[in-house]
Amino acid sequence: MRHNRTRLTAAQPPQIITTLDSRVLMQLQLNRENAAKYGIWRVEPAGTGIFTGKDGQAALCFDRFRVSCIVIASKRGAADVTATSLFAGRFAMTARLRTILDGGRYFEGPRWHLGRLWFVDCMARTLLSISPSGELQEHAALTDDTPCGLGVLPDGDIVVLTMFRKRLLRFSDGALSLHADLSEVATGTIDDMIVDGQGRAYVGDLGFNLPPPERRGAVGRIVLVTLDGRARAVAEGLRFPNGIAVSSDHRRLVVAEMDGAGLAEYDVAPDGGLSLRGRFGSINDPDGICLDANGATWVASFTEDAFVRIDRTGVERERITVSGRRALACALGGADRRTLFCLSAETSYEELRKGRSTSRIDVVEVDTPGDGCP
Repeated sequence: MRHNRTRLTAAQPPQIITTLDSRVLMQLQLNRENAAKYGIWRVEPAGTGIFTGKDGQAALCFDRFRVSCIVIASKRGAADVTATSLFAGRFAMTARLRTILDGGRYFEGPRWHLGRLWFVDCMARTLLSISPSGELQEHAALTDDTPCGLGVLPDGDIVVLTMFRKRLLRFSDGALSLHADLSEVATGTIDDMIVDGQGRAYVGDLGFNLPPPERRGAVGRIVLVTLDGRARAVAEGLRFPNGIAVSSDHRRLVVAEMDGAGLAEYDVAPDGGLSLRGRFGSINDPDGICLDANGATWVASFTEDAFVRIDRTGVERERITVSGRRALACALGGADRRTLFCLSAETSYEELRKGRSTSRIDVVEVDTPGDGCP
């Protein structure tokens, strides 16, 4: 599939949903910088009981003209904002995103490396990178398979996963070469992956071949690939393993279960083996993920059109919406790793089957920096 680089262009940032006027800002003593950063749907006094709004609408809660929190309406269309439950509710902010790249086909696998975001365009079959200011570079084209996951080896080389031939390719000195062949190990299509700080690759094996069968069950696995190319399954019983992230201390691995509507958490043994710690969070069709320094997980929810931050107890803490677009993957990068790169696409499952998709990358600054890989 030919890649037309002229379609990839920097775009103007989308308009904020709505802003508070200056009088309200003064009354609420809300920092003007934050008001420019976050769009607020409506103002709601704390302690009034239930804020009722459409799914995903946010309200600014205040007590005696002092901001208490920002909450978002739940899937049921309401959020409890009583004084006793302010901090038990679903905290969220509608962030102002800045678009740095638009016009791609289907962006996936974002990884922050050497001051740039590296990623693939699955449909255009290209390996790309972009600076935070939007300077795009194409590094390689893959003519015989679909790239998806990415990882970065300790020496700086990039590893590219190809889905159907089940290979890991190493990009070094401007060329691709075979890093590992998983065709004899994987039981199905391989999807996403991550490389930890020790050079070990964790690869999601769906356990079935795409397109997915209707009755597929918990047949997914995670395959560990060591630096010398040896591979073995280290986790089983997953429901469509998707995005994978590893903490900086190499002791914790989190994987999104797309069919399981949540996240699975593993303890990592010294030899790279995994033992299931448990499952947490509740989110529809979780795709790509990344970790932050507080142990929370940013998750791209494909069908909720949002990037959601879930803490280690499974509570949703923040939500960034990309209305009308499917959220695909995310990564924390930038000089201090506080820039959240949000990859999304204007498409649907039906349109994807027909090869129809338009992808873009937005960025937004967040409070907590990234951790581990990616």
